Amino acid sequence: MGNRLFQEARTAVELAQSAQSSEKQTAILRAKNALSSAYANSTVAEQAQLSQMQSELDQLE
Repeated sequence: MGNRLFQEARTAVELAQSAQSSEKQTAILRAKNALSSAYANSTVAEQAQLSQMQSELDQLE
């Protein structure tokens, strides 16, 4: 099945990346929150992927 929080974080990052400019900041904040929630409950491999997603979000700001 997989880690639900990890999946939600990935979805939130994807939504932030495709958000319209008027919604982008809110989407980024939601994605960062989702990443934070997922990180504590993730495996080392998932944490590495979450860190990459965080880097992608940082580039959007």
